[in-house]
Formats: sequence, structure tokens, C-alpha cells
Amino acid sequence: MRVPARLVPLIAVTAASALLTGCFSGGDGDSASGQGKRIRLAMMQPPRSGLSPLSDDAFKLSRWSTAETLVKLDADGDAEPALATEWKQSGPSWSFTLRDGVTFHDGTKLTAEAVVNSLTRAAAASPKPRILDGVDLTAKADGDKVTVTTATEDPLVPQRLSSPQLSILAAKAYRGKTVNPVGAGTGPFELTKANGTSSAALDRYDGYWGKKAKAPGIDVRFVPDGTARAAALRSGEADIVEAVPVSQAAVLDQDLITEVPMPRTNTLYLNTEKGAFKDAAVRAAAREAVDAESIVKGVYEGRADVAEGLLGPALPWAAELRKPVRRAKAGDPAGKTITLGTFTDRAELPEVAAALQQQLQKAGFKVKLDVREYANIESDALAGEFDAFILSRATVLDSGDPAAYLYSDFASDGSFNISQLADADVDKALGKAGRTPTGDARRKAVIAAEAAVLGTDAAVPMLHERVIQGDAAGVADAAHDPRERELVTADTYLK
Repeated sequence: MRVPARLVPLIAVTAASALLTGCFSGGDGDSASGQGKRIRLAMMQPPRSGLSPLSDDAFKLSRWSTAETLVKLDADGDAEPALATEWKQSGPSWSFTLRDGVTFHDGTKLTAEAVVNSLTRAAAASPKPRILDGVDLTAKADGDKVTVTTATEDPLVPQRLSSPQLSILAAKAYRGKTVNPVGAGTGPFELTKANGTSSAALDRYDGYWGKKAKAPGIDVRFVPDGTARAAALRSGEADIVEAVPVSQAAVLDQDLITEVPMPRTNTLYLNTEKGAFKDAAVRAAAREAVDAESIVKGVYEGRADVAEGLLGPALPWAAELRKPVRRAKAGDPAGKTITLGTFTDRAELPEVAAALQQQLQKAGFKVKLDVREYANIESDALAGEFDAFILSRATVLDSGDPAAYLYSDFASDGSFNISQLADADVDKALGKAGRTPTGDARRKAVIAAEAAVLGTDAAVPMLHERVIQGDAAGVADAAHDPRERELVTADTYLK
């Protein structure tokens, strides 16, 4: 049983704080202007791919306001101008007009050729960025315009191009097989140093095309240990702390934390290709064994929402459209041995795994746990090495539209198909959702696809998370973004 947060021994907090002592002192570089205070940022997950924008590291570049895309999303998920000022569709092709006066951090100009280069590299990457799952995309330069064409007519092209994984970087970033974003973005902050998995530094870019950054720079430290991140906020060693663990929230000054409902679902993925969960009846038994409410109360201390489906309260229309799902009847799991995996980077997940182990064992399963850092477990999870895997998954992270997430995770050829699901009805529903124009019809098609997935019991949604962000008393205008795209913006500064 977990020790309540208020009873965490002082020695543990002191030891965690010691992990950060001196980390932010002096910074990694001074602002050219020498005015104002640099923002000290403690982030949860270290880079996994050298900050390549073609990986999930792209969202770090986005949250630091250093790499930008042709399009960005408003609060409702609709596309609005960024590096492109306008766009027009003609069948499977979209023409994007580029913004004038934009330069990369190395001084070179934003051109149609530079945009084509970035998009072409992303489209040819292996694996592809999730936002391009099932999409055959080509880009062509035409004066100050870029024409983006897909193999079939795609109503979501502008939203796809808002994904941080499709950031536009200078030509110098693309040398050999790697992509190096240092000094190659267009945002209000220039990435000047990337020190492996330990730290990064950014300076204000005075040649920025838009509003100049108020802060002179950002000093980033990657701190996977949640207690250490919380201790950094408590001790004043960090100004902004990403993803404060629920267990630490209660012992922090409540004025310093913000709770944001997230389009993020904590889901139990079941391997449908091999092992015990190849049998639909056994998957149904696992689904019935899960007591999500007790996990919300016990692990998340009520700071989460019990899931009714894969899409949560951050998308309020989902609950309004959802209907009961037909599922298989539960079989007898007695004697079935399964391996349940998850990762340590999100502090609550090991506790969720322990709670699920007890629930599944009570139902008759024999459960072995395998818990590691995400960087050391992702490849095994994607290769189907686990019978079951617990994942905290953002459902609209890439495009503002959940159809891309559903395709990535549950289509037969989805690049993030941890359940190894290959179901013709699911593929058909996902295809329809992807083809339907934006609006009410698309939302209904998305919910139909969600129902098709839930009917297989390949995924058991348990809860929808709320992110807890820590901002020191002197922080002004830090972003609190449900989509995890923004954090330090041009408007963010220290008083």
C-alpha cells in the first residue's frame, strides 16, 4: 500500500532535491541582451532520439517555442495560420502560401524549397511520424507556395501539418540520416545546446518574425524522477515543472500548481496476436477484472476521471455521441499466465501496474510485472513482447483530431499498434472516420470507430488523466496546454 503523500519521509524529499542541486546555476549560456531572467524548466522525459523532430522529441521543440509548423491549432482544434498564412484545397492537393520575412535561426530564409525538404524527409522517415500513418504525402515548391498532395483526398491535411513532428527546419538540420534541430528552427527561442539526455539551452531569437520573446532564454533539465521535479519547484531550483506526480501535488503549495484536464487516456492494451489474450473471451475477462474507480481513488487521489471510452472529457462531444458497445462474454482465466508491462517515466504507472496485478490475480490470472524506463521498453511493447501493456496515451496530440490516434494504435498497419490488432471491421471504421470531412459527421464516424475498437477488447480504457503543472510564484504567462504543444511561449517571463 502506498504511503500517503503527506507522510513522505523528509529524507526522501531532501535526497530528491539533491539530484537537482546546482543543475540550473549559471545556465548554459547568457542571453545576448543580458536583460531579464532565464526560465529554468524541469521536464519529465529525456530525449529519446537526439531531439529529432521526426520522433516524439518534436513535442519538446514545440513546448520550447523553437520549432514551428505551417499551421497551428486553435482551442477548438481548427487550423489557423503559422508559417503558412493561407491554404486552399483542390481535390487531393492543398496549396499553402508561405509567410514573408521568416528566417531560420541560422539566418537563412524560409523558402518553399526548405518546406518541401522538411516535409519530404518526414514522409520518407522510417518509422513515419504518427500523423502520417496511412497517408502517402508529397510536397512540391511553386514560388512562395507549397503544394501538398495525398494519394487520396484527405480533409485533415491542414491539421496534420500542425503536428510538431512536421516542423519546418533549415537545410543544415538534415545531414546524413539524422536530423539536428540545434540552430535550425524558426521560433522565438533558438536551441543553442543539446546535451544528450541531461539538458538543453535556448536563447531568445531577436530575428523572430512574430512577437519577440519576453524572456532572454530557457535552461532545460530532464528530470525523470517525479519526486525530484516536485522538490525542484518546492526549493525554488526550477521555475516551471512539467508533470508533477499526483503523489507530490498534495505537499506542494496549491497556489503553485495548475490541474489541466488532458486528452490523455490511461489504457490497458491487450495482445490480440498471441498468448492468453489472443482469445477474445480471455480479453473480456481481463476487462471485467479492471476496477478503474479504485485506481482513480487510490493511485490518482481523485485527480483523474474514470474512463467510459478511449476519448475523455477533454473532448466533451464524445460522451454525447457514445452508445453502449457490444462485447464478447468473459471466459475463465484460471491458470493463464501473463506478463504486464509499463514504464517508470510517469510516476503513477508503476502503481497502476501493481494495482492491476492484484485485480487480475483476483480474477484468476497469474501476473508477472515488467517495469522499466520508457526508452528501454517501447521497442518491446511495439514488437508485441507483452501480453498486456499499460500506456498513458495522448488521444489528439498530433492533429487535434482523434482519428489519427485511433488509426495509429488500432489499424492493422498502424505504427503504434501495441495490441497487434488486425480486425477488418475496425479497419473499415477507421478508414471511414479518416475520410469523413471535419464537423459533426466526422465526430460521429470517430465514435463509431472507437466503438469498433472497444468491441474487440484489444484496449481497456481505465482513466483520463489531468496533468499537474508547477509554476513558481514569479512565472508569468506560462502555457497550460491540454495538447502538450506549448509550455514556454514568447509571452512567458519571470517577474
